[in-house]
Amino acid sequence: MRISAKAEYAVRAAVELAAASGEKPVKAERLATAQEIPLNFLENILGELRHAGVVRSQRGAEGGFRLARPASEVTIADVIRAVDGPLASIRGGPPEDVSYSGAAEALPDVWIAVRASLRGVLERVTLADVAASQLPAHVVKLAKDPEAWITR
Repeated sequence: MRISAKAEYAVRAAVELAAASGEKPVKAERLATAQEIPLNFLENILGELRHAGVVRSQRGAEGGFRLARPASEVTIADVIRAVDGPLASIRGGPPEDVSYSGAAEALPDVWIAVRASLRGVLERVTLADVAASQLPAHVVKLAKDPEAWITR
């Protein structure tokens, strides 16, 4: 899986908002500075997150952005889908819509399993988890596996 810069920036900004929950709205400039994200790019991302219902915006001198729901209810998957679409797609469609013949006939099951694996992490980690540095045990276990650190 490739995580786009847009998705990574969106997740980082959303985690920053999660860490600031309870405060007044957070200005885009503050998010950009805190996470070292180009402001123009972040403003577009925040617009997409707003459109998807992940964040709310407030205009005015006291305006800014905040999460639309509690951070414990917003998953990393929610944020990624808001800016990049489905977690796993094959030529722009869902894996279950592809079919192959011959030796590649079982390949759709591989793509579906990949999507399930992604969901097993991204749909179970919330913004609150990341902001509090308290990831679910199964995610910590996966990340501590020495095999996970091998780049291929």
